[in-house]
Amino acid sequence: MKKETEGVIIALDGKIAKVRASRHSDCESCGLCPGDSATVMDVMNQVQAKPGQRVIVEIPEEKMVKVAFIVYFLPLITTFIGFLIGMWIAQKYGFPTLLSEISASVTAFVLTLLYIKYFDRSMSKTRMLPVIKAVISEK
Repeated sequence: MKKETEGVIIALDGKIAKVRASRHSDCESCGLCPGDSATVMDVMNQVQAKPGQRVIVEIPEEKMVKVAFIVYFLPLITTFIGFLIGMWIAQKYGFPTLLSEISASVTAFVLTLLYIKYFDRSMSKTRMLPVIKAVISEK
């Protein structure tokens, strides 16, 4: 599923366009966009639209779901797995249970944070940007 919104190009920087778009219902619960009625976002300009043109911007939800999973759920899952590994280590080798569980959980959490940092850097900025689908009208 893909979300679409309309906006006006206000500036260009190579293949990246700054688009002013009216906020949609999802923005009301998010709060990350500045302003009350409009937001300015960076968008891939693959249709060579020019400043002043009204465009349709496509925001793929698959990318948002993947990123949300990696940032929010992966640390929880790996921390729990670390806890289980710590419990197994304590039983297998006779280490103090609480110390093993905490150590393995913290180690798993830190490794996950390092992976998230790597993931963030490896995803080029342009691969995660919304894309201009079509030009609606001229200036």
